[in-house]
This record gives sequence, structure tokens and C-alpha cells, in this order.
Amino acid sequence: MHKAGFVNIVGNPNVGKSTLMNRLVGERISIATFKAQTTRHRIMGIVNTDDMQIVFSDTPGVLKPNYKLQESMLAFSEGALADADVLLYVTDVVENPEKNKDFLEKVQRLNKPVILLINKIDALNGNNSSQATPTPSSPLADSRSTHTPQRPTLTATLGDIVEQWHALLPNAEILPISAKNKFGTDILLKRIKELLPESPAFFDKDQLTDKPARFFVSEIIREKILLYYDKEIPYSVEVVVENFKETEKLIRISAVIYVERDSQKGIVIGHQGIALKKMSTEARKSLERFFGKNIFLECYVKVDKDWRSSQRELNNFGYNPG
Repeated sequence: MHKAGFVNIVGNPNVGKSTLMNRLVGERISIATFKAQTTRHRIMGIVNTDDMQIVFSDTPGVLKPNYKLQESMLAFSEGALADADVLLYVTDVVENPEKNKDFLEKVQRLNKPVILLINKIDALNGNNSSQATPTPSSPLADSRSTHTPQRPTLTATLGDIVEQWHALLPNAEILPISAKNKFGTDILLKRIKELLPESPAFFDKDQLTDKPARFFVSEIIREKILLYYDKEIPYSVEVVVENFKETEKLIRISAVIYVERDSQKGIVIGHQGIALKKMSTEARKSLERFFGKNIFLECYVKVDKDWRSSQRELNNFGYNPG
């Protein structure tokens, strides 16, 4: 008997979806930084064993769109509801359970297994996380769960948070985890395997992801931009790999960093090019770790005015959920 299926990860920004994805796949597939809205695409990571294939999908954080790029990001997340065999809805110990309620209502109506993951339980005060049993709970038949959810704080108990979420997703299994510290993730994988349908593999057993090498180059460069630049700059940037030439010992890469304004171009380059050089150096180091080869990286900066609001440009950059 062989099992296979699609396990899609959804939730609001900055709750740890990409960290969870990387933990479950065992490879660094998705950008994981302290900043929200880091994931822009739907990214697959594939876990294979002799008798199982789990196709995980990391998705952008759910938000109310302010421009066309965010509309495309939301479409990736909503699409993940439709084709999931198992849905992982990720929250954390400080999130308001009713944030982005419209999306949550769509999750409520799903007729498929939903596992609600309460992430970052290591952040709870009073060692509440030590009271957690890493076993998915069935919906709680507790009359207290009918109260109106309130915003949890770090002084809330894990039990309070579970009740608040059970009131909103009564049919979901609930599992407290810490993706960063690998608490509960082994139990989660075991439960996912139990829920997967019998099926042959969808991808070759040696395949790790559906994305090409160029995609991960652009994501790693964009991650460094998220880390080294402030305010609006990271969210106004798109990275396109123009050349990727690989030999046995070296990969030569040239990439264009697109911004929306001339002023942003100046900030990304920095005085005498120092900022761009620093970011590119850090990106090169990460790329060498990722590919296991020496990297020669050239980065250029160009202005593509208001690209985030141009459907044509978004299509060119691959933001088309299909």
C-alpha cells in the first residue's frame, strides 16, 4: 500500500508557515525571516519514503490585498484550499483568532481534514508549553468553547488558546507545536500519513520541489534584501535571474533587482555601491551553501515603475496562480 497526497500550509503572515515547511521537508525551501509577507509564491516541498509521498505547499500569508501583487498572493492561498488532501492551518500563541475572518470562514466550510497548528508555544509564559501534549486533539465538546474569542496574549494558557480556536474551527484537529524547536512536528508527520489517501506517487521519488534552480536563486537574493533593507524597500523589490550557467565546479549567475522608484534604486545600491555589494556577498555565501558549489554572482538594479500594480508585469514575474 502506497499513500500520496497534497498537504497545503495556510495561515496569516508571520506565524511560522515557512519555518514549518522547511522543518517538515528537511531542506531550506522557503524564505523564513522575522518579517511578514516573505513568501510570495506557492512553493512545493516533497517528502518521500518507500510507502509514502507528501507534497507540501507553503503559501503566502493571508491578507487583505492593497495592490495586484497581494491579490495574486491571496489567490495562491485560496487555491491551496481547493486542492488539499490535508490542510494545515497555522496560527501562533499571540494571533487574534478572528484576523482575516473571511478566509477563516472558507476553511470552516471545507469538507476535508484540517489540522490547526498552534505554533510558537515555546513563547508562552509560565512554561505553559511544557503542559502541552503533542497529540492532535479531537474537537473539544466543552460548553466553554462557545464564548466569543478574545485576542490571546503571552499570559494566556495553552488551554485558553485551544478553546478560542476550537470555537472557530470546531471540526479541526488541534496540535500545539514549535516549528523552530521541532516540538510536535514528528507527531504531525505521523498524523498526516494516517490521513493521506492511498495513491501512487505524483512526482519522481528523487524530486524535492517543483521549482527550478533559478527560482531559489531569486528567493535567496530576495531574502537578503528583506534582511538588510528597511521599511518599504523589501516589499517593492522583485528579483529576476537573467543568466544561470553551471559547470562542474562553478555556477555563474547574473540577477536583476527590480524596484519601483529611482529613489529606491539609490537606496539598494547605497553610497559607492556598498549596500548592494554587502547584500550580494551574503547572497553568494547562501547560494554556495544551497548548491554546494562556488558561485560567481552579479546583481544589477533597475527601475520598473509600479510593477506591483501592473498585471502584465506580474504575469512576466510569474505571479499567475493559474
